[in-house]
Amino acid sequence: MVLRCALVIYALCLLYSTAESAAPRPNIVFLVADDLGREDCGFMGGKEIRTPHIDKLAKAGAILDAFYVMEVCSPTRVALMTGRYPMRVGMNKGTVRPWADYGLPLEERTLPAALKTAGYATGIFGKWHLGHCAPEYLPLQRGFDHHYGHYNGALDYFTKIRDGGYDWHRDGKVNRDEGYSTTLIGREAAKFVRENAGQRPFFLYVPFNGVHTPHQAPDEYVAAYPGLKGKRQIYAGMLSALDDAVGEIVAAVDHTGIRQQTLFVFSSDNGGPSPGKVTDNGKYREGKATMYEGGVRVAAFATWDGHIPAGITVTEPLHMVDWYPTLLTLAGVSLEQPLPLDGLNLWETLTSGKPSPHDVILINTLPRSGAVRMGDWKLVVSGSDPESDDEDKSDRSSKKKGDAQPFELFNLKDDPYEKKNLAASEPAKLEELRKKLAEFAAQAVPPKGGPQPKGFVAPEIWGDFEK
Repeated sequence: MVLRCALVIYALCLLYSTAESAAPRPNIVFLVADDLGREDCGFMGGKEIRTPHIDKLAKAGAILDAFYVMEVCSPTRVALMTGRYPMRVGMNKGTVRPWADYGLPLEERTLPAALKTAGYATGIFGKWHLGHCAPEYLPLQRGFDHHYGHYNGALDYFTKIRDGGYDWHRDGKVNRDEGYSTTLIGREAAKFVRENAGQRPFFLYVPFNGVHTPHQAPDEYVAAYPGLKGKRQIYAGMLSALDDAVGEIVAAVDHTGIRQQTLFVFSSDNGGPSPGKVTDNGKYREGKATMYEGGVRVAAFATWDGHIPAGITVTEPLHMVDWYPTLLTLAGVSLEQPLPLDGLNLWETLTSGKPSPHDVILINTLPRSGAVRMGDWKLVVSGSDPESDDEDKSDRSSKKKGDAQPFELFNLKDDPYEKKNLAASEPAKLEELRKKLAEFAAQAVPPKGGPQPKGFVAPEIWGDFEK
């Protein structure tokens, strides 16, 4: 009898110990900068622009040195929201333009919708950019409890106008708040933290429109960089404003006493445009709208005090699609669903130094171009696909048609800046990667999109369905 009681007590103690050691469901603060140069923040080596709040947060966690996204904006958001490569839904070329008659397919189980099943409060503060052609495509119908911000990209930071139409909303209704959009987004996101801290776990998604064009910033931010000129000076002011907004969000987390229960993730949505002129991608080749490293290998980090080692750099290749299964697993949400996931759980790579969960990462596949990474090897296929940039052709990198060979093979371990094409000297490896890219291409659906319809007139208010 004594032995039996002892065993029961031991079992209860073991159960209690296991429960105590298990990671709790975290609050999630997911920060996305728009068109950020890879090396413009201090934590990635930048020296010209001051980003103290972002840098402090990054140094408290793990810098993701080989973190991949899509080469332009909307596709990266598809990857995060679904855990699936955007080529599976035809949203892998270009972005959702203001006149688009489509959005993220309604059958997709979005990240916030899945988190809500685990009791999470969900909020998006910033740019949606995944469709606004009908009410069912808007954020509140895709799993978010709250939305504050805009549906399109490239809106005026002060007037909130895009192509003649007003685009600023709160929870599906037109909002007329005045001020600089980056500052407004930071303020409202911090308010969401204060309102939900300690009540239940939350998913706070903050996709800033900064530092995308148009290049606009309050005068005091621009004046802080007298040594820079032209668009680079304004861009620096824009990034400083974004840094202050991040600082306000982090301060709200700290002041409400939930820092130990909060996971922060930070990433750009693609590489910096106009590298060397406006943004700084370091030595990485090209920038936004290309599948070279400068276009898809971005500044990123993850921080969670007590769970992610501080001050480390993860060099294993990871992708934006991986956050979907990782966050759902941390939240205790089942990954079983009708649509197959491309993302893989990156947690052990992030926290325990394990290798990347990927044997292969798809960069993108389009009808006449594409790229894929397998281990240290990367294949880039350069074709003549129509323009795939999003809002402003002046944002495109310096790459011109004909600059590259049709097939380019790189060993990123030896040649991270993609200077030496090994396609001719490594035919077996070239064929291996070509076959893998062809497998992805066979699963892709035709890309959506197209030019502005003739006679299209922008509405007075984008996404307003109350009339």
